[in-house]
Amino acid sequence: MIALLLALGSSLAYGCADFLGGLGARKAHVLRTVLVAAPASLAVELLLWPVLGASFSPAALGWGAASGVASALAFALLYRTLAIGPMNVLSPVTALVSAALPVTVGLLQGEHLAAAGLIGLPLALVAVVLVSAGPGAGPARPSRTALLLALGAGAAIAVQLVCLHQTPSGSGVAPLITGRAVSSAVVLAAAGILRRRLGPQRPAYALSAAAGALDSVANLLFLCAARSGDLSVVAVITALYPAGTVLLARGVLAERVHRTQLVGLGAAAVAVSLLALA
Repeated sequence: MIALLLALGSSLAYGCADFLGGLGARKAHVLRTVLVAAPASLAVELLLWPVLGASFSPAALGWGAASGVASALAFALLYRTLAIGPMNVLSPVTALVSAALPVTVGLLQGEHLAAAGLIGLPLALVAVVLVSAGPGAGPARPSRTALLLALGAGAAIAVQLVCLHQTPSGSGVAPLITGRAVSSAVVLAAAGILRRRLGPQRPAYALSAAAGALDSVANLLFLCAARSGDLSVVAVITALYPAGTVLLARGVLAERVHRTQLVGLGAAAVAVSLLALA
């Protein structure tokens, strides 16, 4: 139950971070937004160091660095995917892959589910797809390139989660600090290479910093959840993060919640209840 609650908190924090980051990206090039969010995120993790401790063992450094590379790759692939579109097709593909791969890894590592979990887990995967699906955009079909990018983005997110799960349980926040430092370096290098394409607009500093801070909270909650529960359950609950984004968009921007997403939210609630019984 504790792992489930932590995973729900992680999902909510990821959803809020995506919402704020999306608003910030409307003000300026997305890389400018990340250049503010990344140091804010790293600052939060450094502040947590004295409180939660950090053991920079070779395993913590290795898996943390791998998660950071995967995080940077996921960011690049995801935004390129959504730029090509159609979003209402590609977003569910990314979300499903990001949930299904860690579930597969967890089950291959010997995790077992009770009867309620055997029903709740596939239902949660369906909910991930439904919640992340936007309004229909007609009969548009994604190109092969866009579909491959969506699969790659989902796989990169999944690799990040799996790498964090593999970190030593006694390493504290060392993997998070290492991963954030690596991903920040990658993003900084990318911004330097693409600096002529970033435009003159200034980023929304407060929104971007808040998104970075929430992303750190989400990573921490996921790490704690993965250390106290099964990856197969924690990953799929965390992948419900689009629900938080959808609900915030409804409350703050008065965006319409579409019927498919409402069904997904209902399916998510049932799935979480079943997994809590597993």
